[in-house]
Amino acid sequence: FTILIKRLGGFTMNNIKVKLLNPSAAKEAEKMMVAMARLTQRGHLIQDLSDVEALLQKDYTTELVEAMSSLPHPTIQKFGLLNVIVVGASRRFLAQITRHQNEVKFMSGSLQYSDYSNTAQFVVPYEIISYDKENPNANLTSKYLESCAASLATYEKLAKEVVRDAAGYAMPQGLRNVLLISATPFQWKHMIHQRVCNRNTLETQYIMLTIWEILWDLSAMFRNCGPFCMQGSCTEGKMSCKRPFSKDLTPTEILNSRFKYLRG
Repeated sequence: FTILIKRLGGFTMNNIKVKLLNPSAAKEAEKMMVAMARLTQRGHLIQDLSDVEALLQKDYTTELVEAMSSLPHPTIQKFGLLNVIVVGASRRFLAQITRHQNEVKFMSGSLQYSDYSNTAQFVVPYEIISYDKENPNANLTSKYLESCAASLATYEKLAKEVVRDAAGYAMPQGLRNVLLISATPFQWKHMIHQRVCNRNTLETQYIMLTIWEILWDLSAMFRNCGPFCMQGSCTEGKMSCKRPFSKDLTPTEILNSRFKYLRG
């Protein structure tokens, strides 16, 4: 497996890339949220389409956006779709994030249609990265990649004999993937609430924090969507991690402190 391991080496979690494909949609959704909230209060003043247009163009403040996005009325946060592409995350992340199905759409690289022979790469989990950094002689990354290489060799052999769909069963969860996630602002906030929580894998936390970091800079709608412990109290009960986040942290600050070997 020497050649395979050499090719697989170096693909750690910092090779995961995230991009919002339609950044203008964030401001558009923000504008629609404010306008639709105002519409509910001023319906008696709207006589024709010009009144609606005036409502859409009416100025608003960042403070108003934050206040409205905190209201228990999620519908006003659903007039828009934000499309995020995640390149290089593992199929374990895929399995976790696709549990969210309400008003969320996914498109992923397929083990049925794609042939990963000679191209497969694997995510090295952050726990392994940090352990090797702090214990230079441990070589856990090499041992992990040996296992990935063995699975890949089995996959490549099977792919020559049977359909790729069947060969895909030999692939481990660490296989890097490409995933498009399309969701409303409200659902993005809900996913971030849940998936930045310490009850998730570090990879999932890292990806969702990175997405939150992008959204944080685009709209005040996303200033109040950290894990539940930042919003009040933990909702996990006996399953709580007992390590709450400080309530005043930004996603950038959390990323820099929790993932120093990726963000340094």
